[in-house]
Amino acid sequence: MVTKSSSLQTAIEMVEQLSPEDQAELLKIIYRRLVEQRRERLVEEVAETRQAYQTGQVRRGTVDELMAELDE
Repeated sequence: MVTKSSSLQTAIEMVEQLSPEDQAELLKIIYRRLVEQRRERLVEEVAETRQAYQTGQVRRGTVDELMAELDE
């Protein structure tokens, strides 16, 4: 935890050395990369879910059908 904290502190200090314009540009870049990472993870999750459905590990149904099955 100390290493991660010190790495973060180092990164913050480096960013503070940038001009305000460069800091703003860096924020935009980081934001776009985070969005892309989330998008890629979502694509992976959808593919995993589709695979699970195709192999019969997941079923479709309504909440009422699920509740009825749980009562059995």
